[in-house]
Formats: sequence, C-alpha cells, structure tokens
Amino acid sequence: MSHHETTRTKGTYALVAEFGSAQDLLNAAEKTGEEGYRKVDAYSPFPVHGLSDALRFHDVRVPWLIICAGLCGGFFGFTLQWYTATIDYPLNVGGKPFNSLPSFFPVTFECTILFSALTALLSVFILNGLPKPYHSIFNTPGFERASKDRFFLAIETQDPKFDSEETRKFMESLGAVAVSEVEE
Repeated sequence: MSHHETTRTKGTYALVAEFGSAQDLLNAAEKTGEEGYRKVDAYSPFPVHGLSDALRFHDVRVPWLIICAGLCGGFFGFTLQWYTATIDYPLNVGGKPFNSLPSFFPVTFECTILFSALTALLSVFILNGLPKPYHSIFNTPGFERASKDRFFLAIETQDPKFDSEETRKFMESLGAVAVSEVEE
C-alpha cells in the first residue's frame, strides 16, 4: 500500500480551507501548487484573475474541439451547397457558373459558427460532468457563502501528496479562517 492509501480517511472527500478575501485565496492556491498538490479546486463568488494559473489548470480540450467542429461545419456547409448546386439540382440562372464560390460563403460561415457554438456548449457540459445536482463539496460547513462573500480551497484526498495530518497543518499555515474535513 502506498503512503496515500494508508492516510486517507474512509469517506472523506477533501480538506477545505475557507478564506475571507480573493487575494488570500490566490496566495493560498499559489503556495498549494508550489507545495506539489495537484488535485486542488477553488470556489469563489466571482472570477479571480490568475486563479486558474495558480491552480495549474490548463485544459485545452474545449478549444480544440471547437476548432475541429468549426472546420467540419464549414466543410459540411460548403459541400452541401456545392452538391445541391452542381450535382443534385443544377439551375442555370443568368449564365452564372454552378459552382459559384462567393455565393457559398454566407452559408459556409454560418455552418462554421453553428457547429462551433453547439460543440462549445455540449463539450463544456459533458467535460464538466454536468448537470451535477449533488457534489461532496456542498457538505462543507458554511459553503453556502461561496456564492456571496467567502472563498474556499479544497485539496482532495485522491491527491498523491495528501496526508490528512500534514495537509491539515499546511492548510492552516496558509492563513485560513477555517479548515474542514468534508465527507463524501
């Protein structure tokens, strides 16, 4: 058994530190990353500039999915118009060529935007595991204030560096208002 498995309290989701300001949360997140914790999340009532960098959160899946979907949408829109105008139902209108690229631009553009937008919406929901009506973090004492005036930093028990006693001491050293053990 690894050190992590022997120190994890059964049924515990995370240790959560509560902070009174966004700057305190940002400083704590930076120190947590420097200390080597990776299964960390932060909760605040508003976006905190630099917090995602401090948490070392760099997920590039959504932008790549959007780019790929946009290219597929543009290809679909152009191909659909080209097929209908040149093969399926060609109409000679005023002697113009069947494959008239300028007339295909608006629909191609709109299909690119449509596919990109729908992919962005769906990928954000799917990759974030939404909808999620229940999460263990809701068991944190005072967590209802996370949408009003409090800031929380959670280190999950699944973190390879997690040790209940050492992690608690570390979180208390960050200047937290309170440190809570949260059950699953």
